[in-house]
Amino acid sequence: MENNDKVKKLKEKGATVWQEFKEFSLKGNVVDLAVGVIIGGAFGKIVTSLVNDVITPLLGILTGGIDLSQARWVIREAVGDTLPELSMNYGIFLQNIIDFFIIAASIFLVIRLFNRLKKKEEKKEEVQPPPEPAPSKEELLLTEIRDLLKDMKENN
Repeated sequence: MENNDKVKKLKEKGATVWQEFKEFSLKGNVVDLAVGVIIGGAFGKIVTSLVNDVITPLLGILTGGIDLSQARWVIREAVGDTLPELSMNYGIFLQNIIDFFIIAASIFLVIRLFNRLKKKEEKKEEVQPPPEPAPSKEELLLTEIRDLLKDMKENN
């Protein structure tokens, strides 16, 4: 009998954990984050292609045909089959730095565009204060009486 109670409790805990996981995974923030990661990965591929296929060849032309991705510093030449070449591929590092700056600039420009569009939307949504209501008949009559009394005082 005790084993059946333990099994029931474990099943209930499993159902509770599953329910909590479903609530967590279906929250809007998690879905938005997943979409952002997928789009970010695709955007990264586009920027990498831009750097590798457009900017790097242009830099090669400007620098006299130097292929930046092939730039390296050879620390030790290969010696037969016993010692392999030891080198630092700083060109790939420089290319990754260029990737980073292009991605950062692109994200900055996109966020800047979104902020400008958001400000325009907020300006449209701003409620203008209602115009002051026209003075009532009593106010107009009192204003007229005041003006007449001023004129009478000035004439005396």
